[in-house]
Amino acid sequence: MKPTILISNDDGIEAEGIYALASKIRKFANVIIVAPYTQQSAVGHSITMSNPIRVRRVYLEKNFFGYAVEGTPADSVKLAVHTILKNKKIDLLISGINQGANTAINIIYSGTVSAATEGTILGLPSIAVSLTSYTYKKFSVAAEYASKIAKLVLKNGLPSGTLLNVNVPAVPKSKIKGILVTKQGKSSWNDTYEKRFDPGNREYYWLTGSMLKLDESVEFDVKAIDSNYVSVTPIQYDLTDYNAYQKLQSWKF
Repeated sequence: MKPTILISNDDGIEAEGIYALASKIRKFANVIIVAPYTQQSAVGHSITMSNPIRVRRVYLEKNFFGYAVEGTPADSVKLAVHTILKNKKIDLLISGINQGANTAINIIYSGTVSAATEGTILGLPSIAVSLTSYTYKKFSVAAEYASKIAKLVLKNGLPSGTLLNVNVPAVPKSKIKGILVTKQGKSSWNDTYEKRFDPGNREYYWLTGSMLKLDESVEFDVKAIDSNYVSVTPIQYDLTDYNAYQKLQSWKF
């Protein structure tokens, strides 16, 4: 019997990446798509609480493609599991394929990773997949690696509370050196806010900046990607610092 795989993302249900991923995964699994209706990049793990969440069915060439949710990536996964697919067994959740890297500090802001995190919270083995470029539009290689990793997760499972954050270099397959299991990088962003003026001469600010690449070893995701390896990072949503937890026991609060 084919496994059932739920697919979501943060780039929106009409994004090229989700279509490429679904096309590849359908070769060995039943696919159900529940994704945001519009672009939701960098919304993190936000959920909608003060507005209604509407869902519409989306068709491509008169064929049903999936459910579009007027909400965030986390909304989409929560709604899929609790309502749209209620009482249906889901074997795996894949979020992606995202356009742009989700490495190092980016993981905190990522809607793609947050969709997979929500799947993990709800007890589903989950994977987040990103193609590490905002301009490179060839998703076939990333879809191939996503398919390979998905099959391994279906076979081996994942530890409770852990998801896989996968980043694929934006290069032809012939240039990819392989897959590395990595750690979240220490690299960070040098953020700047550029002052601009609208046609009414009212000032506004536009976030810009560049990544400060601090990692020197391919054991970290950013360096692995720069060295043309597919990066697979196991991450958790438990944010407790257990070393600090032990040290704080001696404090006199």
